[in-house]
Amino acid sequence: MTLNTRKTTSPDPLELLGAGTHFHDEFCGMLESSQMFNDLEWSEIEALSNYMKGYRVREGATLFREGENGNYMCLVIEGRVDVHKENRDFEDKIVTSIDSGKALGEMAMVDGEPRSATAIAATETTLAILTRDSFNRLIKEKPALGVKILMKISRLLSQRLRRTCGILVDYLED
Repeated sequence: MTLNTRKTTSPDPLELLGAGTHFHDEFCGMLESSQMFNDLEWSEIEALSNYMKGYRVREGATLFREGENGNYMCLVIEGRVDVHKENRDFEDKIVTSIDSGKALGEMAMVDGEPRSATAIAATETTLAILTRDSFNRLIKEKPALGVKILMKISRLLSQRLRRTCGILVDYLED
C-alpha cells in the first residue's frame, strides 16, 4: 500500500497512529463513532480493530489513483477525502467528497479491479484501513462478523449505485 502526494513533498505522507493497549481502546472508539460501524457491538468493534490499522495523512496526500490496483478500503475517521475523475478532455473533476464516518476504496478491495477514481486528502485526515488480506482473514476467523461487514459494504455500494442512477437519469432528461 503506497500513498503518493500531490501537494506535499514528503515521500511518506502515511503516519501510523499508534500501538499498544491505550491506542487500541482509542482506535476502537474511533471505529465505534463511525457511521459505517456504529451499530456493531463493542466486542465486534474490538475484534474488527485487530484487522485494521489507523493512519494520519496530510492534506494533499493521494491515497490511491484511478487505474491502480487496489487492495484496501479506507474509513475516514476525521477529515475529508475528495474523489477525483478525469473527463474526456483529461480535466480533473471532483465527483464527491467523503467525510468522517464514511468509507471509500471498497470496490477495488472487494472485486480486485483497478481503482475507479483518485482519492486525495482534502484536509489532514485520520483513516482506518482494511486490506483485502486482513478482510479475507477476518472472514475465515470471524465469519459472522465478516458477513456483517460484507453486508455493510454491499449496502454502501447499492446506495452509491442508486444515487448515481438518479443523477444519470436527471442528466439524460436535459
